[in-house]
Amino acid sequence: MGVLPRRTRRPEETRMQLRHGLNPQQTTAYAVPANPERAPVRVLQGQPSYINLLDALNAWQLVREADRTLGLPAAASFKHVSPAGAAVAGPVDAAAALPYGVDPAGAGPLTSAYLRARDADPKSSYGDFVAVSREVDLELAELLARVVSDGIVAPGYAPGVLDVLARKKGGRFLVMEADPAFEPPESEAREVFGLRLVQERDRIPLTPDVLADVPVGTLTDGARADVLLGLAVLRFTQSNSVCYVRDGQTLGIGAGQQSRVDCTRLAGAKTDTWWLRRHPFVRDLDFRPGVRRQDRVNWRIRLVEGDLTEDERDRLRAAVAGEREGAPDELDPGRRAAWLARLTGVTFVSDGSLPFRDNVDHARRHGVTTIAEPGGSIRSGDVEDACRELGITLARTGLRLFHH
Repeated sequence: MGVLPRRTRRPEETRMQLRHGLNPQQTTAYAVPANPERAPVRVLQGQPSYINLLDALNAWQLVREADRTLGLPAAASFKHVSPAGAAVAGPVDAAAALPYGVDPAGAGPLTSAYLRARDADPKSSYGDFVAVSREVDLELAELLARVVSDGIVAPGYAPGVLDVLARKKGGRFLVMEADPAFEPPESEAREVFGLRLVQERDRIPLTPDVLADVPVGTLTDGARADVLLGLAVLRFTQSNSVCYVRDGQTLGIGAGQQSRVDCTRLAGAKTDTWWLRRHPFVRDLDFRPGVRRQDRVNWRIRLVEGDLTEDERDRLRAAVAGEREGAPDELDPGRRAAWLARLTGVTFVSDGSLPFRDNVDHARRHGVTTIAEPGGSIRSGDVEDACRELGITLARTGLRLFHH
């Protein structure tokens, strides 16, 4: 008997019905795989919205690329189609772990990757979409059960994990499974206002080969790994975009700004906030019972932002337990400056060429010792001179990574 021909699946059989489009009033929304026989993700629980699906697809690509590049479990915390933070597995400090009731010394690799990713901008990560590059274990599932998050995409789930996640948000927590072997078509298309745009997919691999051109300084192994992580992050971040990276985790990401230096300043401010949250005055705030986890996170951020209103000062004092030397108020300028001066070893990565040296000057204020950018600007010589003047290692990737 001959082999029966494989039946071609009809489009309606592979259609993924979405909860709604970009906005709830866009009630008709669905997704159809380009290849009816194989989709990159499938839904295990819940119903995605249009934005959920965009977050899942971008975030999964980011962590898969980071894992392939660095050989470590990777995690990303996505909001509105850009990462709030991303990281690979590594050491977790008290500032990142204790708000979530995790022992810093006991966090497993996947949990550490997510804690480090969420810690970059925990205010923005509230209600995030999570992506991890390895099978979700019970430890990570139990952490996710305690944080405010909308969904997760991963290549698999260990036994018992789906039972834990099924209880989150009354069963509405979105759980998606990615196909780790899926490779997209060579071209990609989108329709905008009745016009279909088609382009070749960007397939340039992120390998150490893209960092061969180092005109200023010496690229250490640690900085090289941070540049590669930064490139993976920016490949799936709305442009213009830059990121500050240190020891395998993003500290600040600036996305979607029309001016690159505005991205640099925005991400730099987030980097300062990340570091100031580690100041003992801020890290060790003792909150009263009943103050919610995210409120504690947000109060620490407001404290280091340094512009509390009188009403906020009163509410913060009411939230903090007991009396302590120096009431909960802004860090005074001297202590703030002294603490910020201790931040170093930060790598700055840009998805496009730096058009002026002002990006270098601003980046240096946030502990940057290495910069990676494509080069090729008419003022690339000025950028190189600025790095040499400030003692910053400069690597030119020759690779633009715009994402829209």
